[in-house]
Amino acid sequence: MPYTPILATLGFVLSPDRQEVLLVYRNARSQDPAYGLYNGLGGKLEPHEDVVAGMRREILEESGLTALQLHLRGTISWPGFGRQGEDWFGFIFLITEWTGSPHAANGEGELHWVPIQKILRQELPMWPGDRYFLPLVFDADPRPFHGVMPYRGGQVLSWSFSR
Repeated sequence: MPYTPILATLGFVLSPDRQEVLLVYRNARSQDPAYGLYNGLGGKLEPHEDVVAGMRREILEESGLTALQLHLRGTISWPGFGRQGEDWFGFIFLITEWTGSPHAANGEGELHWVPIQKILRQELPMWPGDRYFLPLVFDADPRPFHGVMPYRGGQVLSWSFSR
């Protein structure tokens, strides 16, 4: 059977000094599977939309910022990630240049500038798998990573990647 995942983007907007990242604290909807977690910005690609256009659209919709400089840091295949066990495939971006002023919140929750070191030290509630790939998003290696992270019942089963 062909692999037909939901295609999505996930972006991490850096502050001008590149020490902080804009995250959404998902506290707006109690039925949200990510309720109470911090996450990057992003979402599903729309038909006939390339991944960069989709990432730009999501950043604008969710934060009010216009993304000018985007860097593809990697891709992740998330088999079984969805609520009903759907497969997801994500394109992970670092946004290093942007214009505008971020909203205080969006439909998913409050927006916060968070020190990158706080994320890397795992001091925030985040998705269980984030601790595996976020160091690769923020490292100095220019090569993109390509990972596979199967989920079952909201839990990571394994993690592997190559560059």
